[in-house]
Amino acid sequence: MRVPIRKPGKYTHDKADPNMTEKKYQELKNKLARILKITRPPLIEEVKRLALMGDFSDNAAYSIAKGRLRGLNQKIIEIEDLLKRAQIINHVNSGIVQLGTFVTVESEGKTRRYQILGSTEVNLDLGVISHNSPIGSALIGKRVGDEVKVEIGGKTKTYAVLKVE
Repeated sequence: MRVPIRKPGKYTHDKADPNMTEKKYQELKNKLARILKITRPPLIEEVKRLALMGDFSDNAAYSIAKGRLRGLNQKIIEIEDLLKRAQIINHVNSGIVQLGTFVTVESEGKTRRYQILGSTEVNLDLGVISHNSPIGSALIGKRVGDEVKVEIGGKTKTYAVLKVE
């Protein structure tokens, strides 16, 4: 059986953003420990058990289990790499928008409060945006009273910085 060859997408080899809070770092460490101690051992045993059933070319269950184990191993490698490269965000309130700060902005009569973090922690429902996003990157380095223009969806919006915490 021939394994399909997939063409890599545009962002296939991009590394995850290493900027994260201490909370996210601990969450990733716990996830890695859970995978290594709880999820992976039964998969390894399943592959061993299915390998004993004979010819690998006719053993579809073995191929599927091996694929799941391979995917899990890849996930382990990615989490370990991210933890190695992690840069913990230490927020100091300096009055300048930077990683970890909360910033209140006004645009088109609406006031919004954002926290600027790494892209691994983005949560728009909670107002957490990435420093790589159009709004986040435009706000980095700004102070209270500054205005930034951001092009989103073909429209240019102006954001006034009201508060930096």
